[in-house]
Amino acid sequence: MSDVLARLRALQEGDLPTHGGSTLAYVYDSGLAEADEIGRQALALYGATNGLDPTVFPSLRTLENDLVGWAARLLQGGPDAVGTVTSGGTESILLAVQTARDAARNGRCTPSSDTGSPSMVLPATAHAAFFKAAHYFGVRPVVVEVDPVTFKARPEAIAAACDDSTVLVVTSAPSYAHGVVDPVPEIAALAAERGIRCHVDACIGGWVLPYLRADGIQVPEFDFAVPGVTSISVDLHKYAYTPKGASILLHRSAELRRAQFFAHADWPGYTMLNSTTQSTKSGAPLAAAWAVVQHIGDAGYQRLARTAYDGAVRLAELAGEVDGVTVLARPATTLVALRSDERADVFTIADEMAALGWFVQPQLSFRDQPPSLHLSVSAATADRVDELVAALHTAVQKAQEAGPVQVAPELAAAAGGLDPATLDDAAFDGLLALAGLGDTGALPDRMAPVNALLNVAPPRLREALLIAFLDRLMRPT
Repeated sequence: MSDVLARLRALQEGDLPTHGGSTLAYVYDSGLAEADEIGRQALALYGATNGLDPTVFPSLRTLENDLVGWAARLLQGGPDAVGTVTSGGTESILLAVQTARDAARNGRCTPSSDTGSPSMVLPATAHAAFFKAAHYFGVRPVVVEVDPVTFKARPEAIAAACDDSTVLVVTSAPSYAHGVVDPVPEIAALAAERGIRCHVDACIGGWVLPYLRADGIQVPEFDFAVPGVTSISVDLHKYAYTPKGASILLHRSAELRRAQFFAHADWPGYTMLNSTTQSTKSGAPLAAAWAVVQHIGDAGYQRLARTAYDGAVRLAELAGEVDGVTVLARPATTLVALRSDERADVFTIADEMAALGWFVQPQLSFRDQPPSLHLSVSAATADRVDELVAALHTAVQKAQEAGPVQVAPELAAAAGGLDPATLDDAAFDGLLALAGLGDTGALPDRMAPVNALLNVAPPRLREALLIAFLDRLMRPT
């Protein structure tokens, strides 16, 4: 057994650190060692349980109802609010879209359209998970532009895009890319006037905004206190600091949730009954989430939320003083987005930050918006903001000295003219090699040249290249 565990530890040495506050995407660190230990013990305790049938493991039902009740109280759901624990924010979003589609199809809400496929209206800043839901469930995404200065959804554009096929409108609290909260009251009101559901994607902010409000911070209205909001997604494995993966999808009422459930009895086996996209699912993340939430409690979360928020605000203020760096928006919660001037590119800055022990996430250009850097500030990062900004100063200076990565104009032109649908495996192999991703045994030491090339490619080509890379990366040796 010791050899197996030693091998796992050796493999982990190549991973980014999950604790210490230096990884500013993908993981969230409370800095509370005792909470982490409680989560680990609960994972082990419930590792063999199966959430498929709540009558077989009734403790899982108790844990889930407790967590949903906590979230409903936090997000002002009232006595009729119900919810489901899912594997993560993407599954919560998938289920919100599927539920809206099926409810309209079954006549449980209006509108339903005879003119074509159901649609959902979403701002261009909505999370990519909504497009995954559109792909899976045949719900046509109708994308509207956001305000170019504030990056917030524009209610009048949302209203103009709704028609008889619209089954859902989407808002963010906050948006991932820029960290701003959409005008939820105005959008929810126009959705309600038309009999359309309104989902608030609060996956990354839903466990922070209420506690900031309790601590005296003025936060935008976004939850069930807003008339017209019908569902909210909130992740526990983000700012509730629970082990992966745990999220909650809340509905204002049981009637609104009903279409989420799936049952099938017309086969010779057991009657399948599911509340999520999964059937068999480990009870371990649920138990771990319950244990950590109970341990930290309201007072603990209020302190953690304020710590992370103050850290994000301080980071934004200090980063804005770095020569060549622009902060895109004042943080509404714990997310900071940065942009570089023409003397450097954010991809090189990210590489230099990685060399200094900090992971910041590059975001490629989008329409007329240049690339940016995303930083999610955890409570464990807050005490290290000065250290982080010092690293940013150094990274920006080095990136400016090196200059932006140059992509040959003819290569950029060629990338812009390629149709990914016409490319075969050999062509993808050549393009991946050109991008520096040909050797799937290891990633390049520096990702700036790869990201710079991806940045000049149209989104469909980016997607195709990365799918081809993932296909080659995930093959047994």
